[in-house]
Amino acid sequence: MKKNIAFFVIPFILIILLKYYSSDRFSDDYIENSNVDFEVLNVSNTPETIDFNFHVNPILSDKCFACHGPDDKQRKANLRLDTKEGLYQMTEDLIKRVIDLDNLEDSEMIRRIFHDNKSIVMPPPESNLSLSEYEKNILKNWILQGAKWKKHWSFIKPEKPERPEIKNNDWVKNEIDVFIAKNIENQNLEFSKMESKEILLRRVYFDIVGLPPSIYEIDQFLNDNSDNAYEKVVDELLESKNYGERMASIWMDIARYGDSHGYQDDTERTMWPWRDWVIHAYNKNIPYNEFITWQLAGDLIPNANKEQIIATGFNRNHKITQEGGVIPEEYRVEYVADRAITTSKLMMGLTMECARCHSHKYDNITHDEFYGFYSFFNNINEKGLIAYGDFAPEPKITVSKNELKEGLDFIKLPDSLDKVTFMVMKETENLRKTYVLNRGLYNLQLNEVKPMTPSAVLPLKKQNGNRLDLANWFFSDENPLTSRVVVNRIWQQFFGVGIVATPDDFGSQGNRPINPELLDWLAVTYQKDDKWDTKKLIKRIVMSSTYRQSSVTTNLNYNIDPENVYLSRFPRQKLSAEMIRDNILKTSGLLVNKLGGPSVKPLQPDGLWDEVTGGGGGSLAKYIMSSGENLYRRSLYTFWKRTVPPPTMMIFDAASRDNCEVKRQNTSTPLQSLTLMNNPEFQKAALHLSRNIFEKKLSLNEKINILYRTITGRIPNKKEVTMLNNYFDDENSLNEEVVAFDKLCMLIYNLDETSQKS
Repeated sequence: MKKNIAFFVIPFILIILLKYYSSDRFSDDYIENSNVDFEVLNVSNTPETIDFNFHVNPILSDKCFACHGPDDKQRKANLRLDTKEGLYQMTEDLIKRVIDLDNLEDSEMIRRIFHDNKSIVMPPPESNLSLSEYEKNILKNWILQGAKWKKHWSFIKPEKPERPEIKNNDWVKNEIDVFIAKNIENQNLEFSKMESKEILLRRVYFDIVGLPPSIYEIDQFLNDNSDNAYEKVVDELLESKNYGERMASIWMDIARYGDSHGYQDDTERTMWPWRDWVIHAYNKNIPYNEFITWQLAGDLIPNANKEQIIATGFNRNHKITQEGGVIPEEYRVEYVADRAITTSKLMMGLTMECARCHSHKYDNITHDEFYGFYSFFNNINEKGLIAYGDFAPEPKITVSKNELKEGLDFIKLPDSLDKVTFMVMKETENLRKTYVLNRGLYNLQLNEVKPMTPSAVLPLKKQNGNRLDLANWFFSDENPLTSRVVVNRIWQQFFGVGIVATPDDFGSQGNRPINPELLDWLAVTYQKDDKWDTKKLIKRIVMSSTYRQSSVTTNLNYNIDPENVYLSRFPRQKLSAEMIRDNILKTSGLLVNKLGGPSVKPLQPDGLWDEVTGGGGGSLAKYIMSSGENLYRRSLYTFWKRTVPPPTMMIFDAASRDNCEVKRQNTSTPLQSLTLMNNPEFQKAALHLSRNIFEKKLSLNEKINILYRTITGRIPNKKEVTMLNNYFDDENSLNEEVVAFDKLCMLIYNLDETSQKS
């Protein structure tokens, strides 16, 4: 009995000790960067100069727009506070102006927000909203400073800001650092030291290719003392085929990619050739404007080639029903709405879906504008209800093995197939009329609308009304959102949180950029100077001191900026679900690093699919596990059944793929720890690595060193080696040496450090 207790207790104790033990590398002052509202940290003092966008509009949006905003059906007292005209208009009783520019102190807004009478004060008590003293002072001081109104910050075309003056130019490696340094100095923060070469290498490997470096690659980097040693590594990673896989892995969430149709029976679909194209597009470094245009409207490009048509599979990734008894038109409308919502979130970072049933309550997007945007996607030659077992419903494209030699060799067609058919976009010959739908219901048509874009963002000048026009609109020099949204999303990829913490909401309810000058500098540079070259943007980010700094902070920095809003240290981040699995497979030596091809079915618990098929499911009624090398492919290639997504991926916060997701949840749960300790796939990988190292004719300390370096990417210090030796001795007293070493391997795989990017 005692032996059994020790079997479970000792590993837990060692994991906890190693997780929280403060070595030369780690500090208790780590803090994970959460999705906070990036406001002024000290709200006790009203800013000297009040900015409408960054101080006033957030208050109006939160506390006033529900009753005095864009939605005319919910508007009270015929008063709008979301427009310049509304703020300066007469009140309903025609006695006073909301803001009286001729007599600012006599403005009705000041009177109402400071009034003691419950029938007069705003917001009214029955709204369950109230203004803090800080918010009241913000509004009052803004009015007294002249009540200068601005368009919402994200709807103003970005301009390249001037390089700010800073004191610590020695810390700066490129322009990114200048803007970061300005904030650090303004907040009286200390500059962090640069990260050690070992940890930096592991960080940049995961960020660019999604895989850890080998001991050979680590040693090669450590022994390279040239000034451009790090840059050479970055360039090699950006040219690696694994780069495209890493970027595609992120794009699958955005594209809501799945290998099944969804809904109840959830039968199989073929879409993996489109996924192969995404990998190819990233590796080829197709400019972002082309990358998006092909996906939105490749079929409409004059003399479109097959690759451009293949790219349009992006907007066929939504769920499709095949269940008898449904109303086909109802579901077809859902597909169109899905494409519109996905595109608006991806390209504009706006919650346009709020205007599907009524005009947006917080952003200036009308009910008509939603359906005007919807109309771009309303002319697809598709059916709302497809035949049961149809792997690729119309419109679709077929690629044969012979065509692979004609520039389509990025599709990794297996030897067992002569051709593959999958979904793409194609316009109907007879264009449909588009109507505003009352409450979003398919059968309640109101007025007809023509293709349009949100006028608050940028009116659409060209009125052909097809998806190619829309794509060109997105990449217009005048569009204020496209470049900001994409650079923010890529920044989030490296730092865990964007400069705008809400990448899916650049509207009035979203977070304001913590560093608006940096955001605009990156946006303009990416669009104008880099010509939408994504690899250039990524290289600029990872070459910066901001990216290369240590995650360890000082007490001063922690006290001033506990959430690391101003990036005075590198934010500590957990590996993504795909990285966690791929890291274990790669370091163990089991990973099959093969590019593209059909999705595979690795090991998963028995019976999961049985619970949701309901007697249907076709070829997906039972989970038939892959064999051979397909068991150990990268997680990007794991078969994604929508009603039962891969369990390991979901446990570690992967998106469900039902809808477009531009940011995953970030949780830490006991189930994650239990999965790392008990997943049979992970145990097999640990055993494979353990036995390979244990069989080497080396001392125990040498074996521990290799094991630790292989898994974590760094050399353990003396105290850590002592603790690991002690753990091995304890296990060896209960088991054979080889089994004790197996358990030591599992222990290191379960360290907090192992599942972290830095």
